[in-house]
Amino acid sequence: MPEGHTLFRLAREQHARFAGREVHVTSPQGRFAAEAELVDGRVLDEVTSYGKHLFAVFGPDVVHVHLGLYGKYTTGTGPPPEPRGALRMRWEGPGEDGEGVWTDLRGPTACELITDGEVRLVLDRLGPDPLRRSDPGRAWARISRSRQAIGALLMDQSVLAGVGNVYRAEVLFRHRISPFRPGRAVTEAEWEAVWADLVVLLRAGVRAGRIVTTRPEDRTRKRGAASRADAHYVYRRTGLPCRWCGTPVRTEEMVGRNLFWCPTCQAV
Repeated sequence: MPEGHTLFRLAREQHARFAGREVHVTSPQGRFAAEAELVDGRVLDEVTSYGKHLFAVFGPDVVHVHLGLYGKYTTGTGPPPEPRGALRMRWEGPGEDGEGVWTDLRGPTACELITDGEVRLVLDRLGPDPLRRSDPGRAWARISRSRQAIGALLMDQSVLAGVGNVYRAEVLFRHRISPFRPGRAVTEAEWEAVWADLVVLLRAGVRAGRIVTTRPEDRTRKRGAASRADAHYVYRRTGLPCRWCGTPVRTEEMVGRNLFWCPTCQAV
């Protein structure tokens, strides 16, 4: 599932390509056809993201998208390709320089037309977003009272918005916190350090367009961009030696997703 930095980049890209211009909105698949007709030909005001949600504002109406596990956008210039398969929503516009641009959405969990008030209801259900000017104290209020494992709490979007499986595993490793530790056993100082690190990591993800959590000194190649094999400490490294202590990285399912951790560096 795309994490918060991906949605932030998508919002920025769509805003740059389409905002301030009339957008031709269609639903070749038909599942969004009635809603697409309502905004078709209208000027797009802005596209923003919060956590894993996208909001495209057409006056009083907002197209809300949540990609979920399988949702994906593809974008191009010039005439769009012939629609194929389950194409939920297509945008077409003149582009900044007059050259045609388009973007296609397939497989989202949510693609719906909502009002400003309904946008607020969505946002009210979400925790603070490290990519926004959010109050980390709201997340701490939930974490500090919870018996639930911190690894599960970080995946709960009502606790913290935009953090997914990769950032969850990596930030807990970077701070030597067991993912199985109850939230209420995490200290406030530890949470503040985790939040500050998430702000840095997600912003780096926005800039790079990928998630890199390792420090240069912990990589095989110490200089230059991190290779794919060197990008993470524990995520998808089951059975490989921990970069810090050499213990094999372990995995098991937590809240429906594979969790990765070092049992030595992150002892309970």
